[in-house]
Amino acid sequence: MRVIPLVRFALAAATLAACTLATAAFPDKPIRIVIGFPAGGPLDQHARLLSDKLQAVLGQPVLVDYKSGAGGTVGAQEVMKAAPDGYTLMLANTGVMVINPALYTKLPYATLKDFTPVARTAMQPLALLVNPKVPANSLREFMDYARTRPGQVNYGSAGNGGISHLVPEMFKSETGLFLVHIPYRGSAPAFTDLMAGQVQFMAESIPQAANYHKQGKVRALAVTSRERNPALPDIPTVIEAGIKGFEVVGFYGFLAPAGTPKDVVARLSDAFRQVMALPDIRTRMITQGADPAFLGSEDFAKFLATEMPRWAEAVKKSGARLD
Repeated sequence: MRVIPLVRFALAAATLAACTLATAAFPDKPIRIVIGFPAGGPLDQHARLLSDKLQAVLGQPVLVDYKSGAGGTVGAQEVMKAAPDGYTLMLANTGVMVINPALYTKLPYATLKDFTPVARTAMQPLALLVNPKVPANSLREFMDYARTRPGQVNYGSAGNGGISHLVPEMFKSETGLFLVHIPYRGSAPAFTDLMAGQVQFMAESIPQAANYHKQGKVRALAVTSRERNPALPDIPTVIEAGIKGFEVVGFYGFLAPAGTPKDVVARLSDAFRQVMALPDIRTRMITQGADPAFLGSEDFAKFLATEMPRWAEAVKKSGARLD
């Protein structure tokens, strides 16, 4: 009668040992990073900045795969349905993780339910920009200019409900300005019209904004981070311009499918930590206009839980909804 419990114990021990060995061997094949946007964009740039070093730390190839469509939703679904084994990850931004759940009425995924946060890697402030012909050299001057022209000043965005739409809406809410939203199909056409003067104002991520500002094609008035950004060191923050507490920063992070084993998540998270600690990676990221901002799996999960209601409120105030 004592044999059966012993056999069960032996089987359980063997199973545990097999799982431990499998985890210890992770990774033993290439890892795929899915991005829900076309190649050449900011997320692609971020993935390629990290992938070589990540490959060296993990000892396996790291491949970038593009599954664009529906504001990152197509890529998110791809990862959500993938095997929860750590070999498929999603690199996502603020929009995919916390804006889409409030924006889409029938979103096919739930960020905190269908994914396991692995690591936050960067914070991405924005710059508030105007066409160079707008007679304003500071954010305060622009506010005075817009206040005397209610409904006559337009701002462009990369599309309804995106961060380039919601940040100006937050700005409007804080200042009481009446600015008219003109949505575009992406930031490129919005920038084209900003430079041409068809729209007068725009909020855009630092790398692209800094590039056009330095060329004199647009004028940066303020950045939305708490501190000044090294890519635009002479441009004050919105807080410095007199709008207290105005800090709105996007972020990048990596997630795995829900159910990915904790030790695999820990291994991946530690690999990102090691890469993010490298001085050359941090320097290059800062040069691109992003702030190195590593958070491990648990802290990243807590961060997402606090960001979601904040952005949901911004979406609600903007009136943006998509199906």
